[in-house]
Amino acid sequence: MDIVVKRVYDPPGPDDGVRVLVDRLWPRGVSKAAASLAEWAKDAAPSSGLRRTWHGDPAQHSPAHFEAFATAYRAELAREPGARALDALLARAAGAERLTLLTATRDPEQNHARVLRAALLERATRPDRAEG
Repeated sequence: MDIVVKRVYDPPGPDDGVRVLVDRLWPRGVSKAAASLAEWAKDAAPSSGLRRTWHGDPAQHSPAHFEAFATAYRAELAREPGARALDALLARAAGAERLTLLTATRDPEQNHARVLRAALLERATRPDRAEG
């Protein structure tokens, strides 16, 4: 399965596959019709507290702060409701060639959707994960 990250503000593409918004808050200025979503997976997004901590970084998202954020976010994804959200995303994407994770984030490299993508790929290839 191919998993990509795309800004929700970019127009839907024919090769997007299953499009899922993975932000906790609905993006400003985007209608639900224009987003062309299969799902809005709020539980796959960082908690409100973690999101506030990330956006409150006085160093403007330094690499060290991003690593700390990514570690804390992965911990959230390892327990409920994050773990259930990962499984739901993988189930939603089953049979699709591509899962497109949509986010309103401006930074294409340091964002929660990149961390989520890595967690999904790891979970999808776990030997103990049952198929189906």
